[in-house]
Amino acid sequence: MNQEARQRAWRLLEESVVTYRGQPVGTVAAHDPETEALNYDQVFTRDFAISAFAFLLDGRPEIVRHFLTTAVRLQSHERQLDCFKPGEGLIPASFKVTGDGVDERLTGDFGEAAIARVAPVDSGFWWLLTLQAYVRVTGDQAFRVDPSVQEAIRLVLDLSMTSRFDMFPTMLVPDGSFMIDRRMGVYGYPIDIQAQFFAALCAAADLLDADEPANARYREALNERLPHLAHHVRTYYWLDLERLNQIYRYGMEEYGPGAVNKFNIHPDAIPDWLMDWLPETGGYLLGNVGPGRLDYRYFAQGNLLACAAGLATEAQTAALMQLIAQRYDDLIGQVPLKLCFPALEGQDWRLLTGCDPKNRPWSYHNGGNWPVLLWLLALVGLRTGADELVERALSDAERRLVQDDWPEYYDGRRGRLVGQQARRRQTWSAAGYLVASQLLERPERIELLHLGRTVEGASCAAPV
Repeated sequence: MNQEARQRAWRLLEESVVTYRGQPVGTVAAHDPETEALNYDQVFTRDFAISAFAFLLDGRPEIVRHFLTTAVRLQSHERQLDCFKPGEGLIPASFKVTGDGVDERLTGDFGEAAIARVAPVDSGFWWLLTLQAYVRVTGDQAFRVDPSVQEAIRLVLDLSMTSRFDMFPTMLVPDGSFMIDRRMGVYGYPIDIQAQFFAALCAAADLLDADEPANARYREALNERLPHLAHHVRTYYWLDLERLNQIYRYGMEEYGPGAVNKFNIHPDAIPDWLMDWLPETGGYLLGNVGPGRLDYRYFAQGNLLACAAGLATEAQTAALMQLIAQRYDDLIGQVPLKLCFPALEGQDWRLLTGCDPKNRPWSYHNGGNWPVLLWLLALVGLRTGADELVERALSDAERRLVQDDWPEYYDGRRGRLVGQQARRRQTWSAAGYLVASQLLERPERIELLHLGRTVEGASCAAPV
């Protein structure tokens, strides 16, 4: 591993630390002095989660604890009927420290300033995963059972598990409400959110104090929901050649409990690129599943997080790593890691992205390459014995990351170009690389970032 790259990554993280009343509370999203800050000078919940893992693995938990406490302080605690105020339990997407000295103030952003004004669905999930990692690394049970922390967990669960129209175990989310923050046609039940939802529910099940009477109904609900969610995703989101042949021969307009084509999927909707691209061995979790609709795109974060959290079975995880190895150029590229494949082009790009110039084909969220995802590739790859693949990806990345000053993302079909509007000195690009390096150096630390638990979901889930 490149020691210079690690030193520069740590220097970037340390220069990006934000303090509040003398205590470190997080890292800014980017520390690029040559570009307008916009909201990149704030501490983002999802971004800092990766920095938190790096700090924890390096034996520096203080900043992580202060971040967790700050997020609890900013969490919305009032039930709202006002549509312009954040719902009860929402963790802010980001926060900013303003003022100086004794006059410092914390301001949270719940989506009011975000692109398209979309509230964050995933901020509470990443807060839970950060809390789980903190407790697992430090053993700080006193912090875990603190009443304010336990209440925060319950509020996140209330927000994500109640007051719903749909009757699936998956979570219904709006477009642009998570890492993919612009229109990419990922509304409904995208795999990214289902994987984060599952991992967060597993974390909550571990973190809730069993001796607290108020937690009893939550623990019961989690024990019921997790197997149903696992069964649903493993069954209906999985795609390999055998499954593709089943879809290709589906009947239509089936009704009742005996229906095979439960979502009324039209075989004619199978895209031409998929038939030759999907190898004989290997598979992945579809980007989305909904009535009359399968999104056949591959999304890296959702697939890798599903494997890391135990949402995918061991056999599915092994098949995913086979797919990545066989389609290395498409899914990893020159500077890892492709966020989704393939890119939307032509009329699909115009209609689904709204002609978004930042999401033109093979850029940004539309097929761009994101170095932050290296940590997930390392976590899953090392656990499944794909050490050589992880080493190759890390080696491919580190030279360019240092040379290009830690860009946010890369453009091009193989990720050869620095993203046209990418911020440099992006902290989670450095953090993703650091976590991957830390795990590769000492693979036994994988268990410290174990993001889920074993869930047997095949036989106990209700039929769709």
